[in-house]
Amino acid sequence: MSRSRHGPTANLRELPALLELSQMLGSARGFRAALDGALAILRESYGGSVVTAALVDEATGELKLEASAGLPPGRRPAVKLRQGEGITGRVVASGKAVVVPQVTREPLLRTPHEVLPVSAAARHELSFVSVPLALDGRTVGALGLALPYDPARDFARTTSFLKVVASLLGQAMHVGRLIEAEHESLLDENLKLKRELKGRYDLKNIVGHSGPMKELYEQVAQAAPRDTTVLIRGESGTGKELVAHALHYNSSRAGKPFVRVSCAALPESLIESELFGYEPGAFTDARTQKKGRFELADKGTLFLDEVGDLSAATQVKLLRVLQEREFERLGGTHSVSVDIRLVAATNRDLEAAMAKGKFREDLFYRLNVFTIFMPPLRDRRPDIPLLADHFVEKYATRHRKDVRRVSTPAIDVLMSYHWPGNVRELENCIERAVLVCDGGVLHAHHLPPTLQTAEVSGTLPRQSLGAAVEAYEKDLLLDSLKIARGNRARAARLLQTTERIFSYRLKRYGIEAARFRP
Repeated sequence: MSRSRHGPTANLRELPALLELSQMLGSARGFRAALDGALAILRESYGGSVVTAALVDEATGELKLEASAGLPPGRRPAVKLRQGEGITGRVVASGKAVVVPQVTREPLLRTPHEVLPVSAAARHELSFVSVPLALDGRTVGALGLALPYDPARDFARTTSFLKVVASLLGQAMHVGRLIEAEHESLLDENLKLKRELKGRYDLKNIVGHSGPMKELYEQVAQAAPRDTTVLIRGESGTGKELVAHALHYNSSRAGKPFVRVSCAALPESLIESELFGYEPGAFTDARTQKKGRFELADKGTLFLDEVGDLSAATQVKLLRVLQEREFERLGGTHSVSVDIRLVAATNRDLEAAMAKGKFREDLFYRLNVFTIFMPPLRDRRPDIPLLADHFVEKYATRHRKDVRRVSTPAIDVLMSYHWPGNVRELENCIERAVLVCDGGVLHAHHLPPTLQTAEVSGTLPRQSLGAAVEAYEKDLLLDSLKIARGNRARAARLLQTTERIFSYRLKRYGIEAARFRP
Protein backbone atom coordinates (compact mmCIF):
# COMPACT_ATOMS: atom_id res chain seq x y z
CA MET A 1 0.00 0.00 0.00
CA SER A 2 1.34 3.43 -0.88
CA ARG A 3 2.67 5.80 1.76
CA SER A 4 0.16 8.49 0.88
CA ARG A 5 -2.66 6.33 2.12
CA HIS A 6 -1.26 6.58 5.64
CA GLY A 7 -0.10 10.20 5.49
CA PRO A 8 -2.17 13.38 5.06
CA THR A 9 -4.81 11.43 3.15
CA ALA A 10 -5.55 9.39 6.27
CA ASN A 11 -6.20 12.61 8.21
CA LEU A 12 -8.58 13.78 5.50
CA ARG A 13 -10.44 10.50 5.86
CA GLU A 14 -10.53 10.45 9.67
CA LEU A 15 -11.70 14.06 10.18
CA PRO A 16 -14.97 13.59 8.24
CA ALA A 17 -15.45 10.31 10.11
CA LEU A 18 -15.13 12.14 13.45
CA LEU A 19 -17.59 14.80 12.30
CA GLU A 20 -20.09 12.15 11.19
CA LEU A 21 -19.53 10.26 14.43
CA SER A 22 -20.17 13.31 16.63
CA GLN A 23 -23.35 14.16 14.70
CA MET A 24 -24.58 10.58 14.97
CA LEU A 25 -23.88 10.41 18.72
CA GLY A 26 -25.75 13.66 19.23
CA SER A 27 -28.90 12.32 17.57
CA ALA A 28 -28.77 8.63 18.54
CA ARG A 29 -31.56 7.36 20.78
CA GLY A 30 -29.84 5.28 23.42
CA PHE A 31 -26.30 3.99 23.81
CA ARG A 32 -26.88 0.78 21.86
CA ALA A 33 -27.97 2.76 18.80
CA ALA A 34 -24.92 5.03 19.24
CA LEU A 35 -22.61 2.01 19.49
CA ASP A 36 -23.98 0.35 16.34
CA GLY A 37 -23.71 3.64 14.43
CA ALA A 38 -20.13 4.24 15.59
CA LEU A 39 -18.98 0.77 14.52
CA ALA A 40 -20.60 1.24 11.11
CA ILE A 41 -18.79 4.57 10.62
CA LEU A 42 -15.47 3.02 11.65
CA ARG A 43 -15.89 0.12 9.24
CA GLU A 44 -16.73 2.55 6.44
CA SER A 45 -13.61 4.62 7.24
CA TYR A 46 -11.37 1.54 7.16
CA GLY A 47 -12.63 -0.45 4.17
CA GLY A 48 -12.55 -4.21 4.60
CA SER A 49 -12.21 -4.00 8.40
CA VAL A 50 -13.98 -5.80 11.22
CA VAL A 51 -14.93 -3.61 14.20
CA THR A 52 -16.00 -5.04 17.55
CA ALA A 53 -17.03 -3.68 20.93
CA ALA A 54 -16.85 -5.81 24.07
CA LEU A 55 -18.34 -4.63 27.37
CA VAL A 56 -17.97 -5.90 30.93
CA ASP A 57 -21.04 -7.65 32.31
CA GLU A 58 -21.50 -5.96 35.71
CA ALA A 59 -23.21 -9.07 37.10
CA THR A 60 -20.51 -11.62 36.18
CA GLY A 61 -17.46 -9.47 35.44
CA GLU A 62 -17.03 -11.24 32.10
CA LEU A 63 -16.42 -9.56 28.76
CA LYS A 64 -19.17 -10.00 26.20
CA LEU A 65 -19.24 -9.09 22.54
CA GLU A 66 -21.84 -6.33 22.60
CA ALA A 67 -21.74 -5.15 18.97
CA SER A 68 -19.81 -5.72 15.75
CA ALA A 69 -19.59 -4.50 12.15
CA GLY A 70 -18.08 -6.48 9.26
CA LEU A 71 -18.80 -10.00 10.46
CA PRO A 72 -20.86 -12.20 8.11
CA PRO A 73 -24.61 -12.22 8.97
CA GLY A 74 -25.39 -14.88 11.55
CA ARG A 75 -21.66 -15.51 12.22
CA ARG A 76 -21.20 -13.26 15.23
CA PRO A 77 -19.56 -15.47 17.88
CA ALA A 78 -21.00 -15.72 21.39
CA VAL A 79 -17.80 -14.43 22.95
CA LYS A 80 -17.16 -14.46 26.70
CA LEU A 81 -13.78 -13.55 28.17
CA ARG A 82 -12.46 -13.15 31.66
CA GLN A 83 -10.62 -9.91 32.35
CA GLY A 84 -6.97 -10.50 31.48
CA GLU A 85 -7.78 -13.29 29.02
CA GLY A 86 -6.77 -12.72 25.38
CA ILE A 87 -5.82 -9.37 23.93
CA THR A 88 -9.20 -7.79 24.67
CA GLY A 89 -9.19 -9.06 28.24
CA ARG A 90 -5.67 -7.70 28.73
CA VAL A 91 -6.74 -4.27 27.41
CA VAL A 92 -9.66 -4.14 29.85
CA ALA A 93 -7.53 -5.35 32.78
CA SER A 94 -4.69 -2.90 32.11
CA GLY A 95 -6.62 0.03 30.67
CA LYS A 96 -3.97 0.37 27.93
CA ALA A 97 -4.19 -0.03 24.15
CA VAL A 98 -2.63 -3.07 22.46
CA VAL A 99 -1.48 -3.30 18.82
CA VAL A 100 -0.96 -6.67 17.11
CA PRO A 101 0.66 -6.05 13.67
CA GLN A 102 0.27 -9.71 12.57
CA VAL A 103 -2.35 -11.82 14.30
CA THR A 104 -0.80 -15.14 13.10
CA ARG A 105 2.24 -14.39 15.23
CA GLU A 106 0.27 -13.55 18.38
CA PRO A 107 -0.54 -16.70 20.43
CA LEU A 108 -3.02 -14.86 22.67
CA LEU A 109 -5.31 -14.38 19.65
CA ARG A 110 -5.45 -18.10 18.98
CA THR A 111 -7.70 -18.83 21.95
CA PRO A 112 -11.26 -19.77 20.82
CA HIS A 113 -12.69 -17.15 23.19
CA GLU A 114 -11.04 -14.12 21.55
CA VAL A 115 -13.20 -11.31 20.22
CA LEU A 116 -11.49 -11.39 16.81
CA PRO A 117 -12.72 -14.33 14.67
CA VAL A 118 -9.41 -16.17 14.06
CA SER A 119 -10.88 -18.03 11.09
CA ALA A 120 -10.62 -14.78 9.12
CA ALA A 121 -6.84 -14.81 9.57
CA ALA A 122 -6.57 -18.23 7.98
CA ARG A 123 -7.16 -16.75 4.52
CA HIS A 124 -5.56 -13.28 4.89
CA GLU A 125 -3.09 -11.88 7.34
CA LEU A 126 -4.69 -9.29 9.66
CA SER A 127 -3.61 -6.61 12.07
CA PHE A 128 -5.55 -5.99 15.29
CA VAL A 129 -5.79 -2.82 17.38
CA SER A 130 -7.70 -2.75 20.69
CA VAL A 131 -8.23 0.33 22.88
CA PRO A 132 -9.97 0.61 26.28
CA LEU A 133 -13.47 2.00 26.63
CA ALA A 134 -13.68 4.02 29.86
CA LEU A 135 -16.62 5.25 31.94
CA ASP A 136 -16.24 7.47 35.01
CA GLY A 137 -12.51 6.72 35.23
CA ARG A 138 -12.78 2.93 35.02
CA THR A 139 -12.42 0.59 32.05
CA VAL A 140 -15.73 -1.01 31.12
CA GLY A 141 -14.92 -2.50 27.75
CA ALA A 142 -12.73 -2.46 24.67
CA LEU A 143 -13.04 -1.25 21.10
CA GLY A 144 -11.34 -3.56 18.57
CA LEU A 145 -10.38 -2.99 14.93
CA ALA A 146 -9.16 -5.79 12.63
CA LEU A 147 -7.49 -4.55 9.41
CA PRO A 148 -5.82 -6.19 6.43
CA TYR A 149 -2.11 -6.46 7.21
CA ASP A 150 0.03 -3.66 5.70
CA PRO A 151 3.68 -3.35 6.79
CA ALA A 152 3.58 0.41 6.01
CA ARG A 153 0.55 1.11 8.26
CA ASP A 154 0.92 3.89 10.84
CA PHE A 155 -0.48 2.12 13.93
CA ALA A 156 0.18 5.15 16.17
CA ARG A 157 -2.25 7.28 14.16
CA THR A 158 -4.81 4.45 14.01
CA THR A 159 -4.54 3.90 17.76
CA SER A 160 -4.93 7.62 18.46
CA PHE A 161 -8.00 7.78 16.24
CA LEU A 162 -9.57 4.76 17.96
CA LYS A 163 -8.88 6.32 21.37
CA VAL A 164 -10.77 9.47 20.32
CA VAL A 165 -13.67 7.32 19.12
CA ALA A 166 -13.59 5.32 22.38
CA SER A 167 -13.61 8.56 24.37
CA LEU A 168 -16.68 9.79 22.48
CA LEU A 169 -18.39 6.43 23.06
CA GLY A 170 -17.54 6.61 26.76
CA GLN A 171 -19.19 10.02 26.97
CA ALA A 172 -22.20 8.69 25.07
CA MET A 173 -22.41 5.77 27.51
CA HIS A 174 -22.20 8.17 30.47
CA VAL A 175 -24.97 10.37 29.05
CA GLY A 176 -27.04 7.30 28.20
CA ARG A 177 -26.79 5.98 31.75
CA LEU A 178 -27.71 9.37 33.18
CA ILE A 179 -30.75 9.52 30.91
CA GLU A 180 -31.66 5.94 31.79
CA ALA A 181 -31.31 6.64 35.51
CA GLU A 182 -33.43 9.79 35.19
CA HIS A 183 -35.99 7.86 33.16
CA GLU A 184 -36.14 5.14 35.82
CA SER A 185 -36.43 7.79 38.52
CA LEU A 186 -39.29 9.50 36.67
CA LEU A 187 -41.04 6.15 36.17
CA ASP A 188 -40.68 5.34 39.88
CA GLU A 189 -41.92 8.80 40.84
CA ASN A 190 -44.81 8.46 38.41
CA LEU A 191 -45.79 5.09 39.87
CA LYS A 192 -45.44 6.48 43.39
CA LEU A 193 -47.67 9.46 42.58
CA LYS A 194 -50.24 7.19 40.93
CA ARG A 195 -50.28 4.96 44.01
CA GLU A 196 -50.65 8.02 46.25
CA LEU A 197 -53.51 9.34 44.13
CA LYS A 198 -55.22 5.98 44.08
CA GLY A 199 -54.79 5.71 47.85
CA ARG A 200 -55.97 9.27 48.43
CA TYR A 201 -59.14 8.77 46.44
CA ASP A 202 -59.86 5.23 47.56
CA LEU A 203 -63.35 4.76 48.93
CA LYS A 204 -62.02 3.92 52.39
CA ASN A 205 -60.50 7.41 52.60
CA ILE A 206 -63.85 9.17 52.11
CA VAL A 207 -64.90 10.09 55.65
CA GLY A 208 -68.35 9.14 56.91
CA HIS A 209 -70.30 6.16 58.21
CA SER A 210 -73.82 7.57 58.24
CA GLY A 211 -76.69 5.96 56.35
CA PRO A 212 -76.57 8.37 53.37
CA MET A 213 -72.81 7.82 53.04
CA LYS A 214 -73.14 4.04 53.08
CA GLU A 215 -75.60 4.35 50.22
CA LEU A 216 -73.13 6.62 48.41
CA TYR A 217 -70.30 4.08 48.80
CA GLU A 218 -72.49 1.37 47.35
CA GLN A 219 -73.34 3.50 44.32
CA VAL A 220 -69.69 4.40 43.68
CA ALA A 221 -68.67 0.75 43.97
CA GLN A 222 -71.33 -0.17 41.40
CA ALA A 223 -70.40 2.53 38.89
CA ALA A 224 -66.58 2.71 39.19
CA PRO A 225 -65.63 -0.52 37.33
CA ARG A 226 -67.82 0.34 34.35
CA ASP A 227 -67.47 2.97 31.61
CA THR A 228 -71.00 4.26 32.26
CA THR A 229 -71.54 8.02 32.17
CA VAL A 230 -72.13 9.27 35.72
CA LEU A 231 -73.95 12.43 36.79
CA ILE A 232 -73.10 13.59 40.32
CA ARG A 233 -75.69 15.90 41.82
CA GLY A 234 -75.64 17.79 45.07
CA GLU A 235 -75.21 21.13 46.77
CA SER A 236 -71.97 23.09 46.55
CA GLY A 237 -69.32 21.88 48.97
CA THR A 238 -70.58 18.32 49.36
CA GLY A 239 -67.54 16.68 47.75
CA LYS A 240 -68.64 15.97 44.19
CA GLU A 241 -65.09 16.19 42.81
CA LEU A 242 -63.86 13.75 45.47
CA VAL A 243 -66.40 11.20 44.26
CA ALA A 244 -65.39 11.85 40.63
CA HIS A 245 -61.79 11.05 41.56
CA ALA A 246 -62.93 7.91 43.38
CA LEU A 247 -64.81 6.76 40.26
CA HIS A 248 -61.67 7.24 38.13
CA TYR A 249 -59.04 5.77 40.45
CA ASN A 250 -61.16 2.71 41.21
CA SER A 251 -61.74 1.94 37.51
CA SER A 252 -59.74 0.23 34.76
CA ARG A 253 -58.76 3.74 33.53
CA ALA A 254 -56.91 4.59 36.75
CA GLY A 255 -53.53 4.68 34.97
CA LYS A 256 -54.79 7.09 32.30
CA PRO A 257 -55.46 10.85 32.52
CA PHE A 258 -58.09 12.40 34.77
CA VAL A 259 -58.96 15.77 33.21
CA ARG A 260 -61.18 18.27 35.03
CA VAL A 261 -63.05 21.13 33.37
CA SER A 262 -64.88 23.74 35.42
CA CYS A 263 -67.67 24.80 33.08
CA ALA A 264 -68.62 27.70 35.35
CA ALA A 265 -65.08 29.12 35.60
CA LEU A 266 -64.40 29.35 31.85
CA PRO A 267 -65.90 32.24 29.84
CA GLU A 268 -68.44 31.21 27.21
CA SER A 269 -66.08 32.41 24.48
CA LEU A 270 -63.36 29.98 25.64
CA ILE A 271 -65.28 26.90 26.74
CA GLU A 272 -65.60 25.47 23.22
CA SER A 273 -61.90 25.83 22.40
CA GLU A 274 -60.95 24.42 25.81
CA LEU A 275 -63.15 21.36 25.34
CA PHE A 276 -62.44 20.60 21.68
CA GLY A 277 -59.17 22.42 20.91
CA TYR A 278 -58.45 24.45 17.79
CA GLU A 279 -56.47 24.47 14.56
CA PRO A 280 -53.96 27.14 13.46
CA GLY A 281 -55.80 30.15 12.09
CA ALA A 282 -59.10 29.33 13.81
CA PHE A 283 -58.95 32.82 15.33
CA THR A 284 -56.47 35.68 15.57
CA ASP A 285 -54.12 34.25 18.22
CA ALA A 286 -54.36 30.61 17.09
CA ARG A 287 -50.85 30.15 15.69
CA THR A 288 -50.43 26.46 16.54
CA GLN A 289 -52.69 23.48 16.98
CA LYS A 290 -54.00 22.94 20.49
CA LYS A 291 -55.57 19.78 21.85
CA GLY A 292 -58.77 20.22 23.82
CA ARG A 293 -59.68 18.57 27.12
CA PHE A 294 -61.49 15.74 25.30
CA GLU A 295 -58.28 14.77 23.47
CA LEU A 296 -56.17 15.13 26.60
CA ALA A 297 -58.54 12.76 28.42
CA ASP A 298 -58.33 10.08 25.71
CA LYS A 299 -58.36 6.58 27.27
CA GLY A 300 -59.06 8.24 30.62
CA THR A 301 -61.82 10.18 32.41
CA LEU A 302 -63.17 13.65 31.63
CA PHE A 303 -64.84 15.38 34.59
CA LEU A 304 -67.19 18.21 33.62
CA ASP A 305 -67.82 20.14 36.81
CA GLU A 306 -70.85 22.43 36.94
CA VAL A 307 -72.15 21.07 33.63
CA GLY A 308 -75.42 22.93 34.18
CA ASP A 309 -73.61 26.19 33.32
CA LEU A 310 -72.81 25.20 29.72
CA SER A 311 -74.15 27.46 26.96
CA ALA A 312 -76.76 26.16 24.50
CA ALA A 313 -74.23 26.01 21.63
CA THR A 314 -71.74 24.00 23.68
CA GLN A 315 -74.51 21.67 24.85
CA VAL A 316 -75.19 20.75 21.21
CA LYS A 317 -71.53 19.90 20.55
CA LEU A 318 -71.26 17.98 23.81
CA LEU A 319 -74.30 15.93 22.86
CA ARG A 320 -72.66 14.93 19.57
CA VAL A 321 -69.47 13.83 21.33
CA LEU A 322 -71.45 11.71 23.76
CA GLN A 323 -73.41 10.10 20.93
CA GLU A 324 -70.59 9.49 18.42
CA ARG A 325 -67.42 9.81 20.54
CA GLU A 326 -65.91 12.16 17.93
CA PHE A 327 -65.71 15.92 17.35
CA GLU A 328 -63.98 18.59 15.27
CA ARG A 329 -61.48 21.08 16.60
CA LEU A 330 -62.38 24.74 16.32
CA GLY A 331 -61.53 25.76 12.74
CA GLY A 332 -60.92 22.15 11.72
CA THR A 333 -62.54 19.98 9.09
CA HIS A 334 -61.46 16.50 10.22
CA SER A 335 -63.18 14.50 12.94
CA VAL A 336 -61.18 13.41 15.99
CA SER A 337 -62.21 10.19 17.73
CA VAL A 338 -61.74 9.76 21.47
CA ASP A 339 -62.24 7.01 24.01
CA ILE A 340 -63.29 8.66 27.27
CA ARG A 341 -65.34 7.96 30.34
CA LEU A 342 -67.48 11.02 31.13
CA VAL A 343 -68.32 12.08 34.67
CA ALA A 344 -70.40 15.25 35.08
CA ALA A 345 -71.44 17.18 38.18
CA THR A 346 -73.83 19.99 38.95
CA ASN A 347 -75.45 21.76 41.89
CA ARG A 348 -78.26 23.15 39.72
CA ASP A 349 -81.82 21.92 39.42
CA LEU A 350 -81.57 20.57 35.87
CA GLU A 351 -85.26 19.70 35.71
CA ALA A 352 -86.16 23.34 36.39
CA ALA A 353 -83.56 24.47 33.84
CA MET A 354 -85.11 22.17 31.22
CA ALA A 355 -88.54 23.59 31.95
CA LYS A 356 -87.16 27.09 31.28
CA GLY A 357 -85.39 25.95 28.10
CA LYS A 358 -81.91 26.59 29.52
CA PHE A 359 -80.79 22.96 29.44
CA ARG A 360 -81.42 20.49 26.63
CA GLU A 361 -83.57 17.51 27.49
CA ASP A 362 -81.66 15.18 25.14
CA LEU A 363 -78.37 16.11 26.80
CA PHE A 364 -79.89 15.59 30.25
CA TYR A 365 -81.02 12.08 29.35
CA ARG A 366 -77.62 11.35 27.83
CA LEU A 367 -75.86 12.45 31.04
CA ASN A 368 -78.41 11.01 33.44
CA VAL A 369 -77.38 7.38 32.92
CA PHE A 370 -76.16 6.68 36.45
CA THR A 371 -76.94 9.42 38.97
CA ILE A 372 -75.23 9.78 42.33
CA PHE A 373 -76.77 12.19 44.84
CA MET A 374 -74.38 13.80 47.33
CA PRO A 375 -76.06 14.22 50.73
CA PRO A 376 -75.74 17.66 52.36
CA LEU A 377 -73.90 17.77 55.67
CA ARG A 378 -77.07 18.59 57.59
CA ASP A 379 -78.46 15.19 56.52
CA ARG A 380 -75.39 13.31 57.77
CA ARG A 381 -74.79 14.89 61.17
CA PRO A 382 -73.30 11.69 62.70
CA ASP A 383 -70.34 12.21 60.35
CA ILE A 384 -69.51 15.69 61.70
CA PRO A 385 -67.25 14.48 64.59
CA LEU A 386 -65.40 12.13 62.19
CA LEU A 387 -64.92 14.91 59.66
CA ALA A 388 -63.81 17.36 62.36
CA ASP A 389 -61.16 14.93 63.65
CA HIS A 390 -60.02 14.24 60.08
CA PHE A 391 -59.59 17.95 59.29
CA VAL A 392 -57.88 18.65 62.65
CA GLU A 393 -55.28 15.98 61.88
CA LYS A 394 -54.86 17.22 58.31
CA TYR A 395 -54.32 20.90 59.13
CA ALA A 396 -52.38 20.32 62.35
CA THR A 397 -49.87 18.41 60.22
CA ARG A 398 -49.89 20.96 57.41
CA HIS A 399 -49.45 23.98 59.69
CA ARG A 400 -47.18 22.17 62.18
CA LYS A 401 -49.51 22.71 65.14
CA ASP A 402 -49.79 20.38 68.12
CA VAL A 403 -53.59 20.11 68.04
CA ARG A 404 -54.76 16.57 68.77
CA ARG A 405 -58.49 16.62 69.38
CA VAL A 406 -61.76 18.60 69.50
CA SER A 407 -63.42 19.26 72.87
CA THR A 408 -66.96 18.15 73.60
CA PRO A 409 -68.40 21.71 73.73
CA ALA A 410 -66.81 22.43 70.34
CA ILE A 411 -68.34 19.26 68.88
CA ASP A 412 -71.72 20.35 70.26
CA VAL A 413 -71.35 23.70 68.48
CA LEU A 414 -70.46 21.93 65.22
CA MET A 415 -73.37 19.53 65.57
CA SER A 416 -75.90 22.31 66.19
CA TYR A 417 -74.90 24.44 63.19
CA HIS A 418 -76.88 24.11 59.94
CA TRP A 419 -73.85 24.14 57.55
CA PRO A 420 -75.14 25.89 54.42
CA GLY A 421 -71.66 25.48 52.88
CA ASN A 422 -71.56 21.76 53.69
CA VAL A 423 -68.24 19.89 54.10
CA ARG A 424 -66.23 22.67 52.47
CA GLU A 425 -67.45 25.15 55.08
CA LEU A 426 -66.68 22.70 57.89
CA GLU A 427 -63.16 22.17 56.54
CA ASN A 428 -62.53 25.94 56.36
CA CYS A 429 -63.83 26.41 59.92
CA ILE A 430 -61.55 23.67 61.29
CA GLU A 431 -58.51 25.05 59.46
CA ARG A 432 -59.11 28.49 60.97
CA ALA A 433 -59.65 26.99 64.41
CA VAL A 434 -56.39 25.01 64.18
CA LEU A 435 -54.51 28.20 63.27
CA VAL A 436 -55.84 30.16 66.28
CA CYS A 437 -55.69 27.25 68.73
CA ASP A 438 -52.91 27.72 71.31
CA GLY A 439 -53.01 24.28 72.91
CA GLY A 440 -53.52 20.61 72.19
CA VAL A 441 -57.33 20.79 72.34
CA LEU A 442 -59.58 22.73 69.99
CA HIS A 443 -62.27 24.47 72.07
CA ALA A 444 -65.53 26.17 71.09
CA HIS A 445 -64.07 29.67 71.38
CA HIS A 446 -61.55 28.76 68.65
CA LEU A 447 -64.36 28.28 66.14
CA PRO A 448 -65.48 31.16 63.88
CA PRO A 449 -67.94 33.62 65.47
CA THR A 450 -70.61 32.70 62.92
CA LEU A 451 -70.90 29.30 64.57
CA GLN A 452 -71.10 30.71 68.08
CA THR A 453 -73.48 33.65 67.60
CA ALA A 454 -77.17 32.93 67.93
CA GLU A 455 -78.21 35.86 65.76
CA VAL A 456 -76.12 34.62 62.82
CA SER A 457 -76.55 30.85 63.02
CA GLY A 458 -80.02 30.73 64.55
CA THR A 459 -79.03 27.58 66.42
CA LEU A 460 -77.74 28.49 69.88
CA PRO A 461 -80.44 29.24 72.46
CA ARG A 462 -80.32 32.31 74.67
CA GLN A 463 -79.22 31.41 78.22
CA SER A 464 -79.03 33.12 81.57
CA LEU A 465 -75.65 33.37 83.31
CA GLY A 466 -76.56 30.56 85.71
CA ALA A 467 -77.69 28.29 82.87
CA ALA A 468 -74.53 29.06 80.90
CA VAL A 469 -72.33 28.27 83.92
CA GLU A 470 -74.19 25.01 84.48
CA ALA A 471 -73.85 24.08 80.80
CA TYR A 472 -70.10 24.79 80.91
CA GLU A 473 -69.72 22.78 84.14
CA LYS A 474 -71.57 19.85 82.59
CA ASP A 475 -69.33 19.98 79.51
CA LEU A 476 -66.23 19.87 81.74
CA LEU A 477 -67.59 16.84 83.59
CA LEU A 478 -68.40 15.00 80.37
CA ASP A 479 -65.05 15.85 78.81
CA SER A 480 -63.08 14.64 81.83
CA LEU A 481 -65.06 11.35 81.98
CA LYS A 482 -64.32 10.72 78.29
CA ILE A 483 -60.61 11.23 78.89
CA ALA A 484 -60.63 9.06 82.05
CA ARG A 485 -62.77 6.39 80.31
CA GLY A 486 -65.35 6.53 83.11
CA ASN A 487 -62.84 6.43 86.01
CA ARG A 488 -64.25 8.90 88.57
CA ALA A 489 -61.06 9.26 90.59
CA ARG A 490 -58.93 10.05 87.54
CA ALA A 491 -61.59 12.43 86.15
CA ALA A 492 -61.69 14.27 89.49
CA ARG A 493 -57.91 14.65 89.47
CA LEU A 494 -58.08 16.11 85.94
CA LEU A 495 -60.46 18.80 87.24
CA GLN A 496 -58.35 19.27 90.41
CA THR A 497 -61.19 18.37 92.78
CA THR A 498 -62.08 15.50 95.11
CA GLU A 499 -63.87 12.34 94.01
CA ARG A 500 -66.69 13.10 96.49
CA ILE A 501 -67.37 16.56 95.03
CA PHE A 502 -67.01 15.15 91.51
CA SER A 503 -69.59 12.40 92.24
CA TYR A 504 -71.95 14.98 93.73
CA ARG A 505 -71.76 17.05 90.53
CA LEU A 506 -72.41 13.97 88.40
CA LYS A 507 -75.50 13.15 90.47
CA ARG A 508 -76.72 16.75 90.15
CA TYR A 509 -76.66 16.60 86.36
CA GLY A 510 -77.79 13.00 86.05
CA ILE A 511 -74.54 11.83 84.43
CA GLU A 512 -73.71 8.11 84.60
CA ALA A 513 -69.95 7.51 84.67
CA ALA A 514 -70.40 3.85 83.71
CA ARG A 515 -71.44 4.68 80.14
CA PHE A 516 -67.98 6.10 79.44
CA ARG A 517 -66.18 2.87 80.35
CA PRO A 518 -64.80 0.82 77.43
